[in-house]
Amino acid sequence: MSPQKSQKFAWLGKVLTFIEYVGNKLPDPLTLFLLLSLMVIAVSAIAAAFNLSVLHPGNGETIVAVSLLTPEGIRRIFTSAVKNFTEFPPLGAVLVAMLGVGVAEYTGLLAALLRKVVLIAPSQFICPVVVFAGIMANLAADAGYVVLVPLGAIIFLAFGRHPLAGLAAAFAGVSGGFSANLLISTLDPLLAGLTKSAVELINPNYQVNATANYYFMVVSTFLITAIGWLVTEKIVEPRLGNYTGEVDLPRTQLSALENKALRWASYGLLAFIGCVLFLILPPQGILRHPENFTIIPSPFLDSIVLIISLAFLIPGIFYGKVAGTIHDDKDVAKALSHSMSAMGYYIVLAFMAAQFIAYFNWSNLGAILSINGAKFLQSTGITGAPLLLLFILVSMILNLFVGSASAKWAIMAPVFVPMLMLMGYSPELTQAAYRIGDSTTNIITPLMPYFPLVVAFGQKYDKSLGIGTLIAMMLPYAIAFLLGWSMLLIIWFIFGLPLGPGALMRI
Repeated sequence: MSPQKSQKFAWLGKVLTFIEYVGNKLPDPLTLFLLLSLMVIAVSAIAAAFNLSVLHPGNGETIVAVSLLTPEGIRRIFTSAVKNFTEFPPLGAVLVAMLGVGVAEYTGLLAALLRKVVLIAPSQFICPVVVFAGIMANLAADAGYVVLVPLGAIIFLAFGRHPLAGLAAAFAGVSGGFSANLLISTLDPLLAGLTKSAVELINPNYQVNATANYYFMVVSTFLITAIGWLVTEKIVEPRLGNYTGEVDLPRTQLSALENKALRWASYGLLAFIGCVLFLILPPQGILRHPENFTIIPSPFLDSIVLIISLAFLIPGIFYGKVAGTIHDDKDVAKALSHSMSAMGYYIVLAFMAAQFIAYFNWSNLGAILSINGAKFLQSTGITGAPLLLLFILVSMILNLFVGSASAKWAIMAPVFVPMLMLMGYSPELTQAAYRIGDSTTNIITPLMPYFPLVVAFGQKYDKSLGIGTLIAMMLPYAIAFLLGWSMLLIIWFIFGLPLGPGALMRI
């Protein structure tokens, strides 16, 4: 960037320095959950000492704060630790889904597929294809950051365009559009599990499926693609100017063997889809509801996590066998083990998050806070669209300091989901609003784990590129995504459209 442009965005650097300073003062999410758990224990004792209570608006029962510092409470903390962990809803869902995704990544299927999708696009549509591929790449968890972001720069450069514009477009799709997708990703069961845990404070029988926001996220995929395309070509790339550097382009074309392996992976996927359709399409299909033979609800939706896992696992095995990245069942077992080894930190984080949520539920603080919070919001008269926009803003601000989507939702869901339920809004709606705020600011926070990696990718084309430069480049995306995505949710809300199969706006 020129000195004039650097001075123009000097204020942004100051803001980022402040955000980075404050964010670095926050503890690791694991420590954060430990501190929150201790805080809940202490607050529960204080609340119980003051006889804090509230009337449940649904059944009229009195909900009283329960101290966890009593002998009974301490015994419960020790004896239920393992149960809290093993019954933590997101744990099993995420690990099972990652088994399949991990194999597809290990064999090279995901990397080859991302390259294939980008390279087959016509030159005039290369920008929206890069953004779209970035959005879809969140199916592959971290693979989008590692594979597609640098590939976006390479593709733009190959077409004679500024590589940093390609990097920005890919980063915007991968990270800014993190929640959108045409398929159910590993994020969906993770968030749904946390939402379900929060719902139990109000209605233990309420089901939140992994498909809770599916319809909304499908439409969001096309919206984010269009916005990303517009911002790249009208704002970001013109501001970057012409690229004059010289960089050797690595091989982007797929080899004949990789193309053959992709074909066989598609055969495997089609065969699996055929099997699933055989189980759900017949009027009395095995995966339909055993009594009324509906699809919503049905064993099909209850098994969606396993289906997602197999949809990655089977094509991954086909690809690996043809490409030569796996040879026998021992290699498949190695790939499965590799996928689980990468989940070590998440498993530890899930243990502590499970304890925090359990303590929050046992103490009744969540129910008391939610009911009083709902009363306060109702007294202010803030409802409907303004309330949703306010919640998106809160999610967006928190995301600047805590990068993990699951860590934030584990903290926010027990408070906001019951609170908005008591105001008549569905948990699926609250979850959708959270996902907008959580995604749009990923690309402008230095505390996002992959942010330094993107800076390193960019420095290949501009040695002076730093955090401030990258933020200045990505800020138009964040603002445009926030405005466009929020407007889509408001339109969805006004017309009362379902967010997903069986997921309505109100309860």
